[in-house]
Amino acid sequence: MTTDLIQRLDALDPRAVGSLHGRSILTTAAASDLELQGLLRLAEAFAALDRSGVRTPLFPQELAYAVFFDNSTRTKSAWAGAAARLGMVPVIVDGGSTQVAHGETAQETGAMLGMNAHALGIRHDLILGEGNAFMQEVKQGIDGFLEATADKRQVPIVNLQCDVDHPTQSLADLLTLRQRFPGGLAGKKITVSWAYSPSYAKPLSVPQGLISLLPRFGAHVTLAHPKGYQLLDGPVEQAFRFADASGGSFRVVHDMDQAFDGAHVVYPKSWGPHDLMMERVAANRAGDRSAMADIERRSLDRNALHTDWICDEARMARTEGGKATYMHCLPADIGAEVSAPVLERFRYDLARQASWKVYVIMAMLAGAKASTLPARLRALVA
Repeated sequence: MTTDLIQRLDALDPRAVGSLHGRSILTTAAASDLELQGLLRLAEAFAALDRSGVRTPLFPQELAYAVFFDNSTRTKSAWAGAAARLGMVPVIVDGGSTQVAHGETAQETGAMLGMNAHALGIRHDLILGEGNAFMQEVKQGIDGFLEATADKRQVPIVNLQCDVDHPTQSLADLLTLRQRFPGGLAGKKITVSWAYSPSYAKPLSVPQGLISLLPRFGAHVTLAHPKGYQLLDGPVEQAFRFADASGGSFRVVHDMDQAFDGAHVVYPKSWGPHDLMMERVAANRAGDRSAMADIERRSLDRNALHTDWICDEARMARTEGGKATYMHCLPADIGAEVSAPVLERFRYDLARQASWKVYVIMAMLAGAKASTLPARLRALVA
């Protein structure tokens, strides 16, 4: 066993890791600095253990249930990989196949799942105002069942993307940046930019998660988008507040070239027009499929007015020394969000970026479920 791995485990702060016990962190903005420190260090420790071939079956045969109301490849894979590495049995279910589609409330769903599940992941990101609220209500249902039955289990909820935030993604992105800049993010210029997509009106939660997390670490974050593509007020306000507290900065611009100038990191990613994403709320509530399809069509028509918002070699040349790190949560629309040469140049970096999500989920699950976790992990390499 390497000395580096043992030193990493010995350096885990029991107070920071202990702050995660019993916690379901449904947005990074709701996490304290101590909790974020615990999550990040714990994810790095799990990555080091895994890459050293150390097995971590801390919760053998426990059920890790995940409900996806939207499509997913990487997050489903990360959930299954994280649960399996912890000795758990992952079960992934299409949200449309649950009784939620037939009117069962979120609290009822939580109570039913609470009878058997030992952890629950949820992706519910399509409709503004619904996803995070659903997760909060499911948590109330699970907690209520456990309390009513005097059940001492810890059953954490993991936000696998909602309408507000995508915590497992933004924390994986932050861990990628910690590797890229071991001296820290303070003073680094990071651009989160809208980019053109012809495929569908993508959720707002990835850029919102980035702007509400990265300014906490002293970065100078620029949000760029065409007019009409603004994000929700809450994450934008958090970005300004966290930047003020950390000594970083946050700004909003409407010019992609300006946003790329001098950047150390660029994250060009499409999302839907604000007004049309808001319009979807009422159409979805009414179950009006025709209206939903029309809104989607109008969203793509709106996107088509901004086909020049692409991350290509010319824009990458505007970055710091022409050598900025390109990031994306994937899949990227090649030839629209990003040019093929740029994507090819960063292909393996993007794979490493995606791989961090497994360890973030492991940290969220193990941190919430296990007490004295640093000692338990250290015992695995004794």
